[in-house]
Amino acid sequence: MTTNEKDLEKMIGKVPKFFRELAKNDPQMYEMVMKLEGHIWDDGALTRQTKKLIAIAIAASLRDQHAVHAQLIGAANLGITKKEVEEALRVAFLLAGMPAYVYGKTQLDEVMKD
Repeated sequence: MTTNEKDLEKMIGKVPKFFRELAKNDPQMYEMVMKLEGHIWDDGALTRQTKKLIAIAIAASLRDQHAVHAQLIGAANLGITKKEVEEALRVAFLLAGMPAYVYGKTQLDEVMKD
């Protein structure tokens, strides 16, 4: 794993295979994506933790298993608590419905044990 991949892993959790392949097959595009990732995840008006909670709620709403899992691992690495994630998932429930909440909660219980 390269230094950039380690940095990416700290930001998003597990590095998808796509990013490794992109780094090899199209280094210029990879660098542009990495700059965008850095710009999005850097603290600004919102902290990285807040952005991570938003990402979890969105991924749960989309029922994207890989994204939910990766974002939950990233959340744990940032010190986000299970209670904080549960609260974000309740917002997803309000806006995206019961399936999004149940989906996210199931993933949460697998990744973050009490």
